[in-house]
Amino acid sequence: MPISEAARRYHERMFPGYQSSFLNTDPEFIEVFDNFAFDEVVNSDDLDDCTRMTAILATLVACQGIDEYRAMLPAALNFGVTPVEAKEIVYQAVAYLGIGRVFPFLKATNEILAVHGVELPLEGQATTDESDRLDCGEQAQVDIFGEGMRGFWNSGDEQTRHINRWLTDNCFGDYYTRTGLDHRTREMITFCMLSAQGGCEPQLTSHAAANMRIGNDKAFLIKVVSQCLPFIGYPRSLNALRCVDEAARRQ
Repeated sequence: MPISEAARRYHERMFPGYQSSFLNTDPEFIEVFDNFAFDEVVNSDDLDDCTRMTAILATLVACQGIDEYRAMLPAALNFGVTPVEAKEIVYQAVAYLGIGRVFPFLKATNEILAVHGVELPLEGQATTDESDRLDCGEQAQVDIFGEGMRGFWNSGDEQTRHINRWLTDNCFGDYYTRTGLDHRTREMITFCMLSAQGGCEPQLTSHAAANMRIGNDKAFLIKVVSQCLPFIGYPRSLNALRCVDEAARRQ
């Protein structure tokens, strides 16, 4: 099965002039994967390349695909993902994956951006400080999830209430309030991160519903899952689709 012309063209757009060594060691596998991922999948819907690459980067961080991330970040830059956007994906991942899993991706991002001539540090994107991060984080939660999140930070069991506060002032107040990505994009990458790491189906369903609430409808989320499937496989993709269906039924 030769690599299709469509797959060759897409690969050339991602990696101009690059020939994978796997063509020599694993030619049959490369034919199957490239024809599927870079022809059949990318041509299955109308998702634009920049959105596709944004979703893939978030997915690779969450599934711990560091080698593939190193390969795909330059392709994402070629397809219009900006250095600021790439950094914001990695920063936000800390809230959903923890620094232990994100640290290698932060290092890799810095190294790749430096190779591409990007001067670091990038321009700051923070819009909050200690005086307003709680209030702004709460507003971000309300904007995304609805008025039911008003006062969430001060609710629940007294012994664990501090976690709710951290979710508001840290996850949303420190990260979602940053410029560089809007709420719709941040919710999409959160959806991708929860899908790719697995074991987070309750949170994935909630964030699927939040995506739908702010304009990333069911059809859009199915496209995102479809485009990320080659990078996380079928089980987690099917789990994500089940969560999307459940969220849609709740609307």
